[in-house]
Amino acid sequence: MGATRLRTGSIPAKARPQAALAPKQASRRRQDPRGRIAVTGRSRRAPDPAGRDPARVVAFTDAVIAIAVTLLVLEIRPPQDTRHLLHGLAALWPSYVSYVITFMLIGQVWANHHVMFDHIRHADRLVLFLNTVLLMDIAFLPFAAAVLASSFRDGQGERPAVVLHGIAFELAAALFNVIWWHARHDHRLLASTIDPAGVRAISRRFQLALAWLGAGTLLGALLPTLGAGVIAAFIVYYWLPISGEIGHQPRTGRSPMAAQRGTRLTRPATRSPKPNHRAPAAEPMFRTRHREEGIHARAARRARDPSARMATTRPRG
Repeated sequence: MGATRLRTGSIPAKARPQAALAPKQASRRRQDPRGRIAVTGRSRRAPDPAGRDPARVVAFTDAVIAIAVTLLVLEIRPPQDTRHLLHGLAALWPSYVSYVITFMLIGQVWANHHVMFDHIRHADRLVLFLNTVLLMDIAFLPFAAAVLASSFRDGQGERPAVVLHGIAFELAAALFNVIWWHARHDHRLLASTIDPAGVRAISRRFQLALAWLGAGTLLGALLPTLGAGVIAAFIVYYWLPISGEIGHQPRTGRSPMAAQRGTRLTRPATRSPKPNHRAPAAEPMFRTRHREEGIHARAARRARDPSARMATTRPRG
């Protein structure tokens, strides 16, 4: 008790209320959300807890697509007869054509998947399920490409092979349309980086893929070569950019007007003039030869005559 009294008595009377308020202020700082963010170092732009970040969906899709395009080349078997190697390599032309067509179509699937998920800010349970079905279809494409190549190489079964190949990509196009329709419905899952015109442009592109690939599949059931040609011609058009696929949200360092126009600033932003309290910079010495000679002459005169030295150091009136 005595020690407690001494410690209490050693605090001045004016400082006692401040010392009593210190624990209360500390507790208020702990309860302040800004203080908690500053202490823990968490970002103020944390992911929305009500949604699911689609970054893992995109990463998983990229991995499956990378495996699928790698398996395509494994279906091209080297010729066994090495004595007529050139003839054997030329006889594999259906495998080369099937490899190129399927690889480029899978590349389009990858590109449009990124276009779609660049504007999806939340991935709910239905998006995860539909994307899983899409990945299952993509993993099936190397088998469809191998069947297409072997049928044209053997000269029989071309119609079922083209139909199987077309149905596989038709299913992928249908899944793209369903995922995008679900994401843009009531604008629930879309980010604010895309406007309604961009949403409609992407929807038209996905619907065109569904119609184009469906037409190629139906033609393949009648004329296999023509059906494969229609599906291959789809590659050239579908790699063209989509109007509005890149978001219009202004970036750092650009004004909203310049971001909407899609051009850079043509002139630097004007700032309000601020008073300059700095002292003017001293002029550099020894700017001319005569000035340098004069300074050396005055220094030599002060060194010889002490009275001249005192005159030069005397403050001016």
